[in-house]
Amino acid sequence: MTRIGFLSFGHWQPAPGSRTQTARDALQQTIELAVAAEELGLDGAYVRVHHFARQLASPFPLLAAIGARTTRIEIGTGVIDMRYENPLSMAEQAAAADLISDGRLQLGVSRGSPEPAFRGAENFGYVPAEGEDDGDLARRHTAIFRAAIAGTGVAEADVRMTGSPARLPIQPQSPGLGDRIWWGSGTRASAEWTAEQGMNLMSSTLLSEDTGVPFDELQAEQIRLYRQAWAIAGHDREPRVSVSRSVIPLATDLDRAYFGDRALRDAADQVGYLEGVVARFGKSYIGEPDVIAEQLAQDAAVAAADTLLLTVPNQLGVEYNTTMLASIAEHVAPAVGWSPATARQS
Repeated sequence: MTRIGFLSFGHWQPAPGSRTQTARDALQQTIELAVAAEELGLDGAYVRVHHFARQLASPFPLLAAIGARTTRIEIGTGVIDMRYENPLSMAEQAAAADLISDGRLQLGVSRGSPEPAFRGAENFGYVPAEGEDDGDLARRHTAIFRAAIAGTGVAEADVRMTGSPARLPIQPQSPGLGDRIWWGSGTRASAEWTAEQGMNLMSSTLLSEDTGVPFDELQAEQIRLYRQAWAIAGHDREPRVSVSRSVIPLATDLDRAYFGDRALRDAADQVGYLEGVVARFGKSYIGEPDVIAEQLAQDAAVAAADTLLLTVPNQLGVEYNTTMLASIAEHVAPAVGWSPATARQS
């Protein structure tokens, strides 16, 4: 394991105890947490994207703001639901955010997760074509987006304006961005497809399939099949793989008050139905720092990935989450082979 970052769901609501009462709170605190994470030596600041919910919904202004306030930390998404996106507009925004951050954008995209809106993407103007399902729509949008950021001409030129009939690419372009696109995969088969397409693999805390083995072993198999398919495809670069985990050290009385009752309840995988299919949800690592460090070191998928994204309880505020990340960095992360970015660069 060489990289560790945080993943914020960006929840906000005017509820007692919430430190993110408004969308403004959630946005500004995400920027502040990214700055704090960089100072701790962490490697990444990632955000979830959800529509029609009190969460982060428009990532590029936020990512650009983080990029302007930081100098080293990777910034990214986990993931953008491509059903909702205008691929060419997204290509312009992604390139701009990447240029502002000096090439630190790591963009996770996919078909997205269950949402509160019924056929929500249709309200944005996007409907699957005849014979397509939602997944096909997301993959089609992704293909157009990837072609656009690669510099492919996507618009017919007006020769009276350009003097040439050559098709026009979107502007700006950000060299190298195409190698930093990740697909959020929930199955072994989609992981193999991701490899064939030449995208990095982003795997979450659930898989929409179950074979009866522990979650980390099933996810490790997913990663193995991805790397195998990547090698067969013959791509000319090394792929990257990330996994997400809920890791909460109980280092203080406040930690135990917030999360102590979850330590046993969430200490095992859960199997249930998600959108009509059996899904396996990975366990959380909650407990004394030395204990969860030893447990995390035995996680087969964490060992197989190169990037670990730590989900954070963002509604508890920047101070709490900074302290939690510092505790993980000092007492837990070294068990999976991590050291602060500042130490690796010195």
